[in-house]
Amino acid sequence: MPEPAAQGDMAPAAPAETKEKPAEEEEAQPAVENNESGDELPPDELVPGEDPQPAELTGLFVLKPESITATKGKDVTFVAKVDSTKLTRKPIMKWVKGKWLDLGSKAGKHLKFKESYDRNTKIYTYEMSIIKIVDGDAGGYRCEVSAKDKCDSCLFDIAVQAAQEEQQDNILESFKRSGDAGEDAGDLDFSALLKKREKKLEGPKEEVDVWEILKDAKPCDYEKIAFQYGITDLRGMLSRLKKMKRVEPKKSDAFLRKLDPAYSVDKGRRIQISVEVADQNASVKWLKNGQEIKPSAKYVFESVGNKRTLIINKCNLSDDAMYECVVGEEKCFTEVFVKEPPITITKHLDDVHTVVDEKVEFEVEVSEEGANVKWMKDGVELNKETAGSRYRFKKDGKRHILIINEATKEDIGMYYAITNGDESKAEMEVEDKELQILQSISDLTVKAAEQAVFKCEVSDDKVTGKWFKDGVEVQASDRIKISHIGRIHKLMIDDVIPSDAGDYTFVPDGYAISLSAKLNFLEIKIEYVPLEEPPKIHLDTSSTGNQNLITVVAGNKLRLDVEITGEPAPTVCWMKGDQVVAEDEGRVRVESCKTTSSFVIEGAEIGDEGHYSITVTNPSGEDKAELFIKVVDVPNPPENVQCLSVGENCGTITWDPPAFDGGVPIKGYLMERKKVGSSRWTKLNFDAYESTTYEAKKMIEGVLYEMRVFTVNGIGVSQPSGNSKPFMPIAPTSEPTRLMVDDVTDTTCALKWLPPDRIGAGGIDGYIIEYCKEGSDQWVQANKTPVENNHYRVKNLPVGEKLLFRVVAVNIAGRSRPATLSQAVTIKEIMESPKIRLPRQLRTKLIRVVGDKVNLVIPFQGKPRPIVTWFREGVPLEDKTVGTRTSDVDTILFIRTAERTHSGKYTLSVQIENMVDSADIFIQIVDKPGPPSDVHVSDVWGFNAALEWKPPKDDGNSEIIGYTIQKADKKTKEWFMVYEHNRRPSCTVSDLVMGNEYFFRVFSENICGLSDNPGMSKNTAIIIKTGLNYEPPPFKEKDVTASPKFTAPLVDRCVVAGYATAISCAVRGYPKPKIIWMKNNMIIGEDPKFLMQNNQGVLTLKIRKPSLFDGGRYTCRAINDLGQDEVDCKLVVRAFVQEKGEEAKK
Repeated sequence: MPEPAAQGDMAPAAPAETKEKPAEEEEAQPAVENNESGDELPPDELVPGEDPQPAELTGLFVLKPESITATKGKDVTFVAKVDSTKLTRKPIMKWVKGKWLDLGSKAGKHLKFKESYDRNTKIYTYEMSIIKIVDGDAGGYRCEVSAKDKCDSCLFDIAVQAAQEEQQDNILESFKRSGDAGEDAGDLDFSALLKKREKKLEGPKEEVDVWEILKDAKPCDYEKIAFQYGITDLRGMLSRLKKMKRVEPKKSDAFLRKLDPAYSVDKGRRIQISVEVADQNASVKWLKNGQEIKPSAKYVFESVGNKRTLIINKCNLSDDAMYECVVGEEKCFTEVFVKEPPITITKHLDDVHTVVDEKVEFEVEVSEEGANVKWMKDGVELNKETAGSRYRFKKDGKRHILIINEATKEDIGMYYAITNGDESKAEMEVEDKELQILQSISDLTVKAAEQAVFKCEVSDDKVTGKWFKDGVEVQASDRIKISHIGRIHKLMIDDVIPSDAGDYTFVPDGYAISLSAKLNFLEIKIEYVPLEEPPKIHLDTSSTGNQNLITVVAGNKLRLDVEITGEPAPTVCWMKGDQVVAEDEGRVRVESCKTTSSFVIEGAEIGDEGHYSITVTNPSGEDKAELFIKVVDVPNPPENVQCLSVGENCGTITWDPPAFDGGVPIKGYLMERKKVGSSRWTKLNFDAYESTTYEAKKMIEGVLYEMRVFTVNGIGVSQPSGNSKPFMPIAPTSEPTRLMVDDVTDTTCALKWLPPDRIGAGGIDGYIIEYCKEGSDQWVQANKTPVENNHYRVKNLPVGEKLLFRVVAVNIAGRSRPATLSQAVTIKEIMESPKIRLPRQLRTKLIRVVGDKVNLVIPFQGKPRPIVTWFREGVPLEDKTVGTRTSDVDTILFIRTAERTHSGKYTLSVQIENMVDSADIFIQIVDKPGPPSDVHVSDVWGFNAALEWKPPKDDGNSEIIGYTIQKADKKTKEWFMVYEHNRRPSCTVSDLVMGNEYFFRVFSENICGLSDNPGMSKNTAIIIKTGLNYEPPPFKEKDVTASPKFTAPLVDRCVVAGYATAISCAVRGYPKPKIIWMKNNMIIGEDPKFLMQNNQGVLTLKIRKPSLFDGGRYTCRAINDLGQDEVDCKLVVRAFVQEKGEEAKK
């Protein structure tokens, strides 16, 4: 008994040739798909709903994806490779499921796309990965690649099967133990035996096709039959049965062909949906979402034979709807999907390098306002629901901004901004904020019962810390107070006692930094001393490392407390050099008390630096101490910041050290860069960089950047340097392509070439042409400045020399690699026989009207430059009113104001040595004719008169094509038309009124029109009354009014596209009816493509170069006050098919 074969897990699909699907598995496609053999579709078969596409079907695929059967829950990858060696631009790949579903907009966790390019082989590789495939992924797929006028596509299928476990043939393998401890550990697990059935030994049976049984069985018996024949995968069985059963479409009495299930169209494009009806005269109604559609400029109805077409122009999102076509009581439905054009990113994301708690903004700019931009971080989508309050999303016109209020280490990663047609990414790096000590704590010496205050200041006001004494944390009490206000931390000890002396340390939380100072307790001992004691200066500068050096930061306050002893109290004098420092006034002052003299500098400046001395004197003696106060500051910014060189995405920056280092050795430099026009600076390093040359990387080619540099020393960071001159990361172009020789003379050589394949953002400033002798390597530059054109003639070359030529493209980044001719060129004139290329319109007689301009351009060829000579009637042209001008490739004959004397035969002759070519040109200058002569009435009989005349003496240099005759009675002297375009020089005028005398005049006519003056008849025609005394009845004016009536209808026509055509009919009616032309019941307005004429009731509609779109039903309607009438016809426009195309089909 047959069982369905168990299919194992499928590995990712390897690229291979696409397999053809069975006939029963093919789905109806609304669009015409490219066949694998590369045969082109017939020119008259178009894709439903789409305009004819000019793209050529070519074999672009190197590798194609193949159809597979995948196991549910597994990953599948499809690979396609495209050869771009013959393409002028990058190919565009589109993955489509079914008829129209573009998978590019579904990219995410489940669908992933990848693209790569091999520069050596020029092959693009495209990958589509389906992660954890599900049943909904089954179906037909199509990948399409297009590049300008070339395209290719291939089909593949995905079948999804449920995961199955292998049946165990060995019964011993069913005895398993739970756990991983070992062979004898755990409990026995007999669950595998529950899925095992004993195989009964049976005799040979006839093979039964279980699928034929299932195909004919009722659905309620499926489970019983599957159990009987051992089919365990019921879902797979039902799927296969569904494909095997082909549902016969219900035949329709009204429709020969119904609408396709769905159509797809790009926004702004035109779409056509059509049906074929059984009755050629049947009328149809079109509905959109249940509402009837009326004909308009947007919705156009066409009816050609049995085909009914709805054309929707300039589709927008509101046209994405359900449409139905109604014929009588029958309907057919379809759905139109309008795809939005891809949104591109015009301004991409910038990489961000920041520190913790800083605000970060990612900004992109898209091509259209109101576009949807999806933000992702490391593949995870960011939105208001998942991101919470940490991320904010902002839209400002075309600008989309992702804001991170306080950056943390968790925010490190790659951020993406994705639209439906583009993607931009940027990397974010977050580092810990470096804590800076703005003011450290200093040693204190206090006496009993005094207050000791330790004070420090750090750069971050949010940083907390702890105080320690000799390694033990200090706890606050009534006597010991700990405060933290902003960036300042204080430890205050009231009523100091001897036990408070020791080493105090402040440690900021979260930083490996500690600040230490010593508290010295000064004991007061009462000793017996003599009444006189020499003065003594107690100056302690041991903490500075140098007893004579005191360092202070510019802007800070310096207070130097010096203890003075001596009896009686000594006199203190502070001096800077030879100048005495004043007491109790000024920024630099001295404050004195009983035992202490304090030297104070408020806001130290560089000018305060120098040698200072303190002298104390009393009657018992004198003491003196000298010290040097050094004022240090942040350094000056670096100087002369400039860019030395650039690469494709990098640039080398150099600068000079600052003129002033702040009095402290320079630790290094910090660099920042920004785009020109932007106000946001990006830090390039957080640690001091010691060198004065830096290579900035990760820049975008073609974008202008500016750099600035900061100097760092032990005190702090300088102000930024001046911005460098803008520089642009850019690389030279590739070499020019297709270099070839266009022309060679005895001293020149003309070259031509194509632009480089890769130009880059720097563009091309021009080309430099060089040449050298064959066998030499000494290249000579032919042009001093780069040329912008793709051709150049090198002059002043040695005759007969063999030379090599090469061309180099130049831009701001420098010279490209040269494109060199493969063979040397011999500098020698090539003889070419003369040949005149006479334009087609000059091969027949050229007719112009007097006063017009005549300008004839006639190209010719030949080498060396031929001698050009003009002749008129065989005589060299010497008429000054006829001008000629000749160049290397053509000659021009021009007449500013044509006269009849310029008519005749003109001959152009080109000659090279004994080789001659000539061409004749016939010019005819015409004018209006003169009036006919000898116009007279030759006979009068009854109510008729015979009129004769002679042709005009001056025919205007053109054949007379007819005469126009008019009459006027002697009473009214009003002229009325008798005949137009009368060929003969005579005519008979009838229906003359009895008793009237008539004058006649005749105009002659040629191709320029009627003569300016008529020929007047010499005599008159008198219609004599008869002898009867007839009293006519009272005149009663006849009512000639009538409603419009067509006397000649419109006739159906079939024409070829591209050739002008016309349709005509005739109408009568009085008053003169108004004529309205309509196409498919739509009035034809002032469209320059249509020309409407009305000549004495003969109506003509001329269509200039009709296209397939101009086919349809045309109606002519005549309307006056008494009524209206109309006629219509059907115009069929067929595509023009060339013979070559027909032979290719055969």
